[in-house]
Amino acid sequence: MIAEALLYAATWPLTGKAYRKFIRYSVNLWSRAGRCAGEWAEHETMSRNAIRAATADLRQKRTAVVLGSGLLRDVPITELAGAFDTVVLVDLVHLASVRLWLGAKGYRNVRLIERDLSGYDDLAAGKEPEPLGFLRSVPYLDFVVSANLLSQIGRGVKRRCEAEAGRMPEDTVERLIAAHLAGLSGLSCRNCLVSDIAYAVIDRNGKTHEEAELLHGVPAPPSKAAWIWPVAPLGEASRDYRIEHKVIAAW
Repeated sequence: MIAEALLYAATWPLTGKAYRKFIRYSVNLWSRAGRCAGEWAEHETMSRNAIRAATADLRQKRTAVVLGSGLLRDVPITELAGAFDTVVLVDLVHLASVRLWLGAKGYRNVRLIERDLSGYDDLAAGKEPEPLGFLRSVPYLDFVVSANLLSQIGRGVKRRCEAEAGRMPEDTVERLIAAHLAGLSGLSCRNCLVSDIAYAVIDRNGKTHEEAELLHGVPAPPSKAAWIWPVAPLGEASRDYRIEHKVIAAW
């Protein structure tokens, strides 16, 4: 708990006021990633490999944008920073630990942007959501990856809708997930989606007690790779069950 408290305190002054309420979620993710490092290793490797494959045959590598850069554990940042002129990392929060690591590596071509990528506020204001519309103003854009972000948008939007009951349209979650996918597919450059699309709750005997998809009925694009991510191994959420997510990569 001391490490988490220190990381929270260090990240607070580096984060814009509008995004400070999300710091604890990022710190919690950092903490779980540390506890589950062994179990998450294959998922992180598969995610990085998918991004590498998506960029391998690009003729131009000027600007790359990573949506949902998070802890950078699932992003091949070393290769991206070495291959592209500019790499832009976009997320609600960039933890102090991530900033420190990037500074130590000396990546002078990496830029950090704090941004809500959900589109929630536009929809709440009665506008047609274009959560990725800002990418049209990024110069020399050759690659965009949505890195294990889409289902998090769905969960975050669902929480906000429940907290603001009656304010938003009933199909808010579905519309914003669809808007994210439409924003990716509408890009003129190469894009890659890495996202968990379903989960299962499994007991220690291998029996599945609960399973559901995570995109709220919105179809995912055809995938080129798929794997299982043990998000909560036995002992993390419960001694009696584990939670596994199905992840796809499409480009």
